Amino acid sequence: MFFILPNPQSIADYVSARLVDLISTKPQAVLGLATGSTMEPVYDRLTAQVTLEDIDVSQLITFNLDEYIGLGADHPQSYHYYMSEHLFNRLAFARHKTFLPDGLCVDLQEQCELYSRKIAEAGGIDLQLLGIGGNGHIGFNEPGTSFQSRTHVVDLSAQTRLDNGRFFASMDEVPTQAITLGLQDIIEAKQIILVATGNNKAQVMADLYYSAIDENMPASIIKQHNNAMIIVDEAAAKLLPSEACKPLIATV
Repeated sequence: MFFILPNPQSIADYVSARLVDLISTKPQAVLGLATGSTMEPVYDRLTAQVTLEDIDVSQLITFNLDEYIGLGADHPQSYHYYMSEHLFNRLAFARHKTFLPDGLCVDLQEQCELYSRKIAEAGGIDLQLLGIGGNGHIGFNEPGTSFQSRTHVVDLSAQTRLDNGRFFASMDEVPTQAITLGLQDIIEAKQIILVATGNNKAQVMADLYYSAIDENMPASIIKQHNNAMIIVDEAAAKLLPSEACKPLIATV
């Protein structure tokens, strides 16, 4: 389940190739997308590869993991804005088929129920991309979140707010809540690829490796998935035992 490549760029090459293979096989695929600095090289490489090979992405359906409550789509730190800047505006996605939770919705419960229902109506997620937070969260599912959870509102932990604070002018601007895809929604994806890169992810990768499947380590839920990969670079793998990671062949 743990696989290693040398650096973030080689991981981006590999993940992009996997996405392109899926899109070529199933042009109407449903993709589960993540945000954050870990995903930026992936989206850069995917944009370049899709453009070079003239691949049609207009039939794809996408669902993002989460969105901050209180930020509109035009806010520079919203995940709507991130996806537009890093992927959607760079390729010919059909924007009515790209879904993110509405951080400014009036009825949060209705929004959550609608989001999970839309995924089910689309036939479920074919491939879910994940990053991981320093406390093991995936999406914004903090430690202690039920493995049976569907899309829900979460109070962001102090650690998560601190981790994301570098993107805001001050900690006072960092939202305290978000809407996130639930762990049950995530684990129902047909394929899962979790990516972790850099020295700052080394400890959580070791924690995940040694963890039982436990709600106190939300990412551990993917250990029970029969088609999941955890891909790390050498920096993120430095605290893992040598036998933990299987080398991958980089895609060029």
